[in-house]
Amino acid sequence: MAAAVETDLQPRYIDVDRQVQRAMAPGGLTYWLWVLFCAFLTALGIGFWTNQVYKGLGVTGLTEPTMWAPYITNFVFWVGIAHSGTLISAILFLFRTRWRTAIYRCAETMTVFAVATAGLFPLIHLGRLWFFYFVVPYPNERYLQPDFRSPLVWDFFAIGTYLTISTVFLFTGLIPDCANAREVATGWRKTLYSIFSFGWQGTDRQWRNFQMVYLLLAGFATPLVLSVHSVVSWDFAMTQLPGWHSTIFAPYFVAGAIFSGCALVLTLIIPIRKFWRLEDVVTIWHLDNLAKIVLFTSLIITYSYSVESFMVWYSQDPLELATFHQRYFGPQGYFFWIMVVCNCVIPLLLFSPRVRTNTVWLFIISIFVNIGMWLERFVIIAGSLATNTMPSQWRFYTPHVTEIVITAASFGWFLMNFSLFAKFMPIVSMTEMKEGISWLRQAVRTRYPYRKAA
Repeated sequence: MAAAVETDLQPRYIDVDRQVQRAMAPGGLTYWLWVLFCAFLTALGIGFWTNQVYKGLGVTGLTEPTMWAPYITNFVFWVGIAHSGTLISAILFLFRTRWRTAIYRCAETMTVFAVATAGLFPLIHLGRLWFFYFVVPYPNERYLQPDFRSPLVWDFFAIGTYLTISTVFLFTGLIPDCANAREVATGWRKTLYSIFSFGWQGTDRQWRNFQMVYLLLAGFATPLVLSVHSVVSWDFAMTQLPGWHSTIFAPYFVAGAIFSGCALVLTLIIPIRKFWRLEDVVTIWHLDNLAKIVLFTSLIITYSYSVESFMVWYSQDPLELATFHQRYFGPQGYFFWIMVVCNCVIPLLLFSPRVRTNTVWLFIISIFVNIGMWLERFVIIAGSLATNTMPSQWRFYTPHVTEIVITAASFGWFLMNFSLFAKFMPIVSMTEMKEGISWLRQAVRTRYPYRKAA
């Protein structure tokens, strides 16, 4: 009898396949209404952006001295969001972390579409879109353009490199799962999965080559976590502007990127787990470990805020002191304190195991974290520009409806693409879930005895 119970605790390979493939079944009315809502937001943003191209950047709130505001804030935010995909897929893979198996596909998918969204904002910020080629580092013997000292050229390298490796990494990992889905699919779906499985037959030689390529890609992608967002931070740190010129920006931005990215993974995976009935695959054990990463990076962010403030006080630079005084207690100081509450105070709830294993609380906390991280980028960018080296030019930024709608449209664009991809492609890796199937249920029962095992 004991043997029978122990056998029942172990899910079979076919159970994993059925649950993931059930999530890929044609969506119902609720799903398509959600996609249409995201598409409506996207179309609304395109309309406002078209009006901006026609009338010029005067329809926005951009003016002296705040020439960088929501558009560059969104760029930094979405590039940061993408970093958790590389962390969960590549770095945790190299360390053979078992709990990544159920959530890394969601993180990789989020990475690709977040980078694609971030790449739009330097173009939107240009105003004169037809001069976009100035950000491309093409050969130029006359030294007219591009200017390799320009942050826009640096961002081209950062986005291009990150988007390429993230896309290759995602679709390489999809090959065995698409071959698995191909065997049960019909019609155009079978054709789609046949294309993305690249003739996979599951032979011993294919598996050995696949594992070697995946390991090499993981090793190649790992340095991008540090390098890409460090380049983005240098957009600011290389200037002499008070509030930007700081050596802490590179590690500060990297930690913030991982923090916001992991929080958005929770925001996305929890509804998917609930509405597509993936509780047996994405267990509370996976969410608990991801919540610990969010908590750890929140503590790093809190330390970074403290160090940044201490360095300003220790330097006794009048301009830096004035900038930070305005940031904390100025007319828009409430943005800073909301940011502190969202990024430093609310995540402390994750010290409680009960909170880390409650999906409702995790979802709410992840929403607050992403609000706080967007505000952090806004405070750094718009807040520092508003108080430059000439007090006579100080002017605090007020957003106009164009920027607000385009910002909302970026979320609609991201969520629309993510939702479509998650419905038509395996959002959980069937291959890697099967590798850990022998200990998954036991881990859940051992670590969370007060909860019903998922």
